[in-house]
Amino acid sequence: MAGARKVRCPQCGGDALWAPENSWRPFCSERCKQIDLGAWASDAYRIPVQGGPGEGDGELPSAELPAN
Repeated sequence: MAGARKVRCPQCGGDALWAPENSWRPFCSERCKQIDLGAWASDAYRIPVQGGPGEGDGELPSAELPAN
């Protein structure tokens, strides 16, 4: 295992081996990898978006029908 190093697991904060032997890297275990995947699948991770002036509340504008 020359060149292998330990990194911090992004899920639990424990040591994770950064080497080809660790098929779950950068996670320390399959459990931590599955917890992270579940968080992504349930939209727990989101990038905050700030609207500019004049932008609505995030909803799409309703289609306006032409006048008859």
